[in-house]
Amino acid sequence: MAAVAAWLPFARAAAIGWVPVADNPMPPAPVKNRQESHKTDERMHINVSGTRFETWRGTLEKFPETLLGSNEKEFFYDEKTQDYFFDRDPELFRVILSYYRTGKLHYPRNECIAAFDEEMAFFGILPDIIADCCYEVYRDCKRENNERLMDDKDSEDGDVAPSTTIRQKLWRAFENPHTSTVALVFYYVTGFYIAISVLANVVETVPCGLDPKTMINLPCGDRYEDIFFVADTACVLIFTFEYFLRLYAAPSRVDFMRSVMSIIDVVAILPYYVGLGITENDDVSGAFVTLRVFRVFRIFKFSRHSQGLRILGYTLKSCASELGFLLFSLSMAIIIFATIMFYTEKNEPNTRFTSIPVTFWYTIVTMTTLGYGDMVPTSTVGQIVGGACSLSGVLVIALPVPVIVSNFSRIYHQNQRTDKRKAQKDVEVMEFCNSPPFEGLFEQLSEAMEAIQMRD
Repeated sequence: MAAVAAWLPFARAAAIGWVPVADNPMPPAPVKNRQESHKTDERMHINVSGTRFETWRGTLEKFPETLLGSNEKEFFYDEKTQDYFFDRDPELFRVILSYYRTGKLHYPRNECIAAFDEEMAFFGILPDIIADCCYEVYRDCKRENNERLMDDKDSEDGDVAPSTTIRQKLWRAFENPHTSTVALVFYYVTGFYIAISVLANVVETVPCGLDPKTMINLPCGDRYEDIFFVADTACVLIFTFEYFLRLYAAPSRVDFMRSVMSIIDVVAILPYYVGLGITENDDVSGAFVTLRVFRVFRIFKFSRHSQGLRILGYTLKSCASELGFLLFSLSMAIIIFATIMFYTEKNEPNTRFTSIPVTFWYTIVTMTTLGYGDMVPTSTVGQIVGGACSLSGVLVIALPVPVIVSNFSRIYHQNQRTDKRKAQKDVEVMEFCNSPPFEGLFEQLSEAMEAIQMRD
């Protein structure tokens, strides 16, 4: 067709007697390339699992690096039906044929990402060239599928190695308390003591009436010091016992000690033991109070007992870039509005905007829409700047919120799917073990393994 387009102007000029001025020879007439043009414009029939498609050969040959654009497709030619037969998905082939026609690859949102990648790999099309309109959806589906595969691999790795030693049984009981009644009881007991510890930490600061000797309104922690000390001791003993059991049962003790939850456990119980060694002295009372503040970290131990807290932690971890963008944007806005507000209000009588760092407090409170009212601009320009500061704070904070909510929903549904698959696997294993041919076999194997280990 390109040869025809180049040849037609010369043919028309010759028809009316013009002689074109050209140093190069004229292009060949289309009659010589008629056979090649006929081959390019040949209509091809493609049978995909019984669904027939028709297209031009030239449409497919635009991408010679793919299966349909190369000579490899001749291996799939059927002489009887005079078409190319592929035992593939006809619905996804529509997307593939659209790519040959338009040069843009689109991802169908209602199709499985694994099946889509498999079809692309079969026909030799790289999924990386997917169109911009579908790239975000494809990337999110790809990420969710990879995370699902990783979860399945971890669960399979955990199921392959049976719990034969005491350490393995303890670790499995800690990681999955529903495996046995003893593990479930210990799970609820530790949760109960965590709640008691947090509650005692709060109640001991509540005033409990006047002291008859000093006539001072003492807090409950000082008035009933022995009771709270016994409760705290019981909680710390349980936490210490749990920590050393986890340390003993951990597959890798070094990795366990480096984990975040292990550090939280140490910080939660360490102030108690340090406080036992501190004497009643005014010089060290401040350090003792500081150590007691660290007891609040015991509330983070609830993350082992709450799936929602774990999901929240995973969400914050996955949204680290968005949260960093939020902090960076807020910092820039705080510095800008604090500088403008200071130079606007510094000449006002009895102003509280004495410096830019002092004005930081006003901009932070205003941008987060708290508005304590302890610092208020009095000039008209200052009030306008304060209103702009409030509106910009709402916009800056609201920008990354949809991303965080989307990640939270994605991680929540992923955990729900993981729990559902684990429950289905447990049911299948129990039904298999309780079947007549294998009833009691696994218990006998476990006892035999323990006997061999004891003998060794």
